[in-house]
Amino acid sequence: MSPQAAGLLQLTALIVALALAYRPLGDHMAKVYSSEKHYAPEKWIYKVIGANPAAEMRWPAYLRGVLAFSAVSVLFLYLLQRMQGSLPGSLGFSSIDPDQAFNTAASFVANTNWQSYSGEQAMGHVVQTGGLAVQNFLSAAVGMAVAVALVRGFARSRTGELGNFWADLVRGTVRILLPISVIGALVLVACGAIQNFSGIHQVGQFMGGTQEWNGGAVASQEAIKELGTNGGGYFNANSAHPFENPNPLSNLFEIFLILLIPFALTRTFGRMVGSLKQGYAILGAMAVIWIGFTALMMWTEFAHRGPAFEIAGGAMEGKETRFGIAGSSIFAVATTLTSTGAVNSFHSSYTGFGGGITLLGMQLGEIAPGGVGSGLYGMLIMAVIAVFIAGLMVGRTPEYLGKKIGTRQIKLAACYILVTPVLVLGFTAVAMALPTPADSMTNSGAHGFSEILYAYTSGANNNGSAFAGLGADTQWFNTTIGIAMLLGRFVPMVFVLALAGSLAEQKPVPETAGTLRTDKPLYAGLLVGTILIITGLTYFPALALGPLAEGLAS
Repeated sequence: MSPQAAGLLQLTALIVALALAYRPLGDHMAKVYSSEKHYAPEKWIYKVIGANPAAEMRWPAYLRGVLAFSAVSVLFLYLLQRMQGSLPGSLGFSSIDPDQAFNTAASFVANTNWQSYSGEQAMGHVVQTGGLAVQNFLSAAVGMAVAVALVRGFARSRTGELGNFWADLVRGTVRILLPISVIGALVLVACGAIQNFSGIHQVGQFMGGTQEWNGGAVASQEAIKELGTNGGGYFNANSAHPFENPNPLSNLFEIFLILLIPFALTRTFGRMVGSLKQGYAILGAMAVIWIGFTALMMWTEFAHRGPAFEIAGGAMEGKETRFGIAGSSIFAVATTLTSTGAVNSFHSSYTGFGGGITLLGMQLGEIAPGGVGSGLYGMLIMAVIAVFIAGLMVGRTPEYLGKKIGTRQIKLAACYILVTPVLVLGFTAVAMALPTPADSMTNSGAHGFSEILYAYTSGANNNGSAFAGLGADTQWFNTTIGIAMLLGRFVPMVFVLALAGSLAEQKPVPETAGTLRTDKPLYAGLLVGTILIITGLTYFPALALGPLAEGLAS
């Protein structure tokens, strides 16, 4: 079987698996967030944190809960790293430096998991499991809670109440993320991923000599890292490391975990607003972009350019031979079209156009299907903008799901889509203008520019993957990327929740013959076009200076 045919087979198997899980998981999540019943473990948690899960919250109170919880999480994780040297299970590692501890705390709480350190050479068992792995669950649950709050804004009327943040946070963790992660960890262990708390030990090398390795609770962290679209690896090589991702089967399963919840949330959305067709329209838009990007990536990486590519069967530089071009390409698109950031290959080693595809995937806003929760609310923001554009075309007040999209709603949506471009392009421009950040680049010209652009795109969009080739463990990058991650995560949430509150206060608008049908393929196509045009207009000049220039020159 040719590598191209094997890649097509992998993609087909992945689509079938996602299709089989779509309905049961989507319906389950809708029941979780609509239920008024509280399980015993959940009641204990509410008692410990002093929360009343039955109390409804308006959007300012919901937002205060999100920000307060996240601020405490950043502080806890920062202190845990700063105290690592005196903690048991530290494996002899010293405490993390202040700037790197801030960067890592901001990264994991913001669901970014950008890592400017080598995990196996810096973090002990307590920080890895009690700090980083815990935030993998909680940051994902926060994103899902905000998405559900926006869905309630569309589903409810004549009330500003969006549910209870603490109840949504706990239920998402206990009833969705934990059970699937346990199953996922068992599957990964069966595939060969390690799961232990061993110390540092020496192992022999094929060419003679020894090197030091340490074990860890890798399979369990790998499961939630992918399921929660987090991405932080236990080891520096991330999902290219055989302890994290042993073989092609585990590789395909990890891609499945990355895409599982973001795609299924579209059915949850359809259930909660009372129209499965609306969920299918959003799903269709996501799927078109994801499949299109995957096809483009596989095409550009399989393209034979010169004798070296012909001998290798494609652009194999920077890719694991265990996964090949197809497994690496599917993984790269999945991780950059979601907020995962896990990598099983070096994106810096991709062809110029391939690197551009990974960049554009993040710059779309990671909405196809996007991160856990963040992908759905990002896509719904774009749906609001698409409806507004359609309304301008026909001279009619735009409506979406029975809610009028007026001045307040479109201003909030516009503010949402402006946040990350301002952060990405602003920080990139400053970094390129100053001499110290530029010294961290190992490449010059278009590729060096792509390294800087990728770093801030990854941080501000809460992705966390690295282009490689950039020495990011400096005070400048630790601080500025940390700021970009926090602002890129929580400022958009302000606009999402404000929009949800304004929608929930409206009374429903009856559907008429002139109402735009947003559950049809025509609207899904309009939505895809809106996403690509807005993103292209925003980032095209920067892409032209980096990956496009490099690709055209090769």
